Amino acid sequence: MSDELTQAAGLAGLVAWQDGAIVSRVLLRQPTGNVTLFAFDAGQELSEHTAPFDALVYAVEGRARVTLGGQPQTIEAGQLVRFPAQVPHALKAESKFKMLLVMIRS
Repeated sequence: MSDELTQAAGLAGLVAWQDGAIVSRVLLRQPTGNVTLFAFDAGQELSEHTAPFDALVYAVEGRARVTLGGQPQTIEAGQLVRFPAQVPHALKAESKFKMLLVMIRS
């Protein structure tokens, strides 16, 4: 196996910030779901949208404002939030922010 993720790795170091951008790296892709690591520059955002599947967001570094079903909340490094399927959600990085997104399709 040559995949670097078969060895222990620091999560935050697997994706780098880019000025004025959102960077993503798929860590695992399967028919039943994906695991993707994101790095948001401060002020970058995902506009409100829905997804057909449940998702978990784990804040790796920094802080972001999450709006879930119209209710805003802050998520910081070490915290986890679930986005239920079909519930509108949005995210805006209040500082440089890294998150792990686990999308479950079944």
